[in-house]
Parts: sequence; C-alpha cells; structure tokens
Amino acid sequence: MNNFLIESHPLGFFLPEKARILMLGSFPPPKERWSMNFYYPNIQNDMWRILGLIFFGDKTCFLTTDGKAFDEERVRRFCMEKGIAIGDTAAEVVRLKGNASDLHLKVVKPFPIDRILRTLPDCKGIVITGQKSMDTLLTNLPAEEPPVGGFTGFQLDGRSFLLFRMPSSSRAYPKPLEEKANIYREMFRHLGMVD
Repeated sequence: MNNFLIESHPLGFFLPEKARILMLGSFPPPKERWSMNFYYPNIQNDMWRILGLIFFGDKTCFLTTDGKAFDEERVRRFCMEKGIAIGDTAAEVVRLKGNASDLHLKVVKPFPIDRILRTLPDCKGIVITGQKSMDTLLTNLPAEEPPVGGFTGFQLDGRSFLLFRMPSSSRAYPKPLEEKANIYREMFRHLGMVD
C-alpha cells in the first residue's frame, strides 16, 4: 500500500440479542469528526435524523440539548429496543485522501458478514447505506445487488434474508432528508418494524 496507513475498525459491532436487521456502512469517518463513540458519529451525517423522523416524527430527537452532538446513550437504547444491529463491511482500510469519502477508501480486509449473521438468529434484513459497503458485502455473501431504495432476497445456511440498498445518509448524497426518510420508512414497513 506504499506509504499509506492501514486503519483498523475502531468500533465493535453493535449486536442486540433480538436484532431484526443489520445496518452496514463501510467504515467510520476520521475520529476528529466524531460527536459520539458509536456508528454514524459525524454530526453532519443524517442517519440519526432519518431514524428520528421515521420513529418519532422528530429529526432532532437524537441530538444533545445543545444540538452539537448525538446523544450516544439514547441512540444505543433506541437500537437495542428496536432490534437494530449496526456494523460496517470493512475491518481494515486505507484512506487514500485522508477523509471520510467512500470514493477514496480502499478496503484492505472485509468483515466476515456471513459469520456475523449466524450470531443473529432473528435477523431478516441487511441494510446497506452506500456503494462501497455494497461492493464489499457482495464479496462475502451470495446475494445480488438491489437498486437504491429496493431489495433482493438471498439464502444463507437455509435462512432467508432481504438485502436492502438504501440511499446514503451522507449529506453529499443529493436528496432531501425527508425523501431519504420516506425511502427508509418503506424498508422498515416491509420488515414490520413500523406501521
């Protein structure tokens, strides 16, 4: 990899015992962009705003009182209660430009997502939130890539799963927050997690 630094994933997978879905990104942003020690930590990323809109009708519900960070305890509790497992597809990466962009991320070592799914007996859906994570996942699972906003099915060890490809929660992805939330809402409806 020439003189590039190989980074190991700084967070362990968050795997609630009764997880119904596994959400997968590619790799966390550089630590200086974190507002909490959990997934989607960058205050500029809209994942927690999307989930706030869907489940509480409030895009600010996961923000701290001053609005400068995400409330890690509330986020973790929410994921535990709803059965949302979270992880990433890349265990080791090189940042070719030192930023959080998937475009400039080289995956050195992927996580064995098939093994992780075997530890989640209630999981029915895998949610991918970006192209880099989708490309990495497909090297590890016998699935076909769905269109953005859609899903495909696959089998693993005799179990059926749905693979969803959701729009990126990054603000670099050009779609209004409410539109993204509507697409995610349909996915949660399909999985029976919202009305």
